[in-house]
Amino acid sequence: MQDLAVEPRQGQDWTAVPQLIRSGGMLGEPWESLFGALRATPARGPMVVGQIGQSLDGRIATLSGHSCYINGPEGIAHLHRLRAVVDAVVVGAGTVRADDPQLTVRCVSGPNPVRVVIDPRGTLSRSARAFACDGIRRIVVSAKRGCRHLADDIETIALPDTGGRIAPRAILEALFDRGLRRILIEGGAHTLSSFLSAGCLDRLHVVVAPMILGSGKPGLDLPPIADMGGALRVPMRTHSLGREILFDCDLSCRTAGLRPAHDAGRRPTVPEA
Repeated sequence: MQDLAVEPRQGQDWTAVPQLIRSGGMLGEPWESLFGALRATPARGPMVVGQIGQSLDGRIATLSGHSCYINGPEGIAHLHRLRAVVDAVVVGAGTVRADDPQLTVRCVSGPNPVRVVIDPRGTLSRSARAFACDGIRRIVVSAKRGCRHLADDIETIALPDTGGRIAPRAILEALFDRGLRRILIEGGAHTLSSFLSAGCLDRLHVVVAPMILGSGKPGLDLPPIADMGGALRVPMRTHSLGREILFDCDLSCRTAGLRPAHDAGRRPTVPEA
């Protein structure tokens, strides 16, 4: 592990970073350390980064689902910077129902990403804020059997499913075919865990806030392992974001189509959350 004490308010101005990422340009610090790895766009598929904001004990919400706000201003700004440098942000239907997120860039400058919602059973209402008609492209990923048309200005991608769940790799391939090269998997925990289990994340950003909930909803929910030999150990760097710590985990060695050891025999699929 390499520790980098990074203060995002110093060094190169942020304003130019989203365009430099897209054009392949080098960034000044602290942005090169934080986001430089996201420049890569493999020919075989998109660059995919997952993001979690959690407490010291790995919780993203209380048992009742309350999560405002585990992360402080620095952690929230980091999430909005991620949105600004990717082409698309992905969430599950459960997150839309629970949090009704806007999925836009507001805390920093930068372009809004395409908003992608995974809704296998076609349960969401057109009134969700993620579907707001604001000039930004919106996509719903649905199971073929549950596919329904929300509105003329919202794209629908219908994919094969297994028990109402869609394979993460199929989702990424469909988005890549539609010109989306950098993708953020933002939530919820089950959706992010499914992409991680499927070996579909190139990086995972975990922003840890200095609080302990003691109980609540975990940030990740992966299949059980028999012993420590099945644990996922990855290269990572840590960055200081004010009072919070960012763990930047490099998972690129797992995105060559191989299933993780602890997931052998189980086909990863994306649930609604």
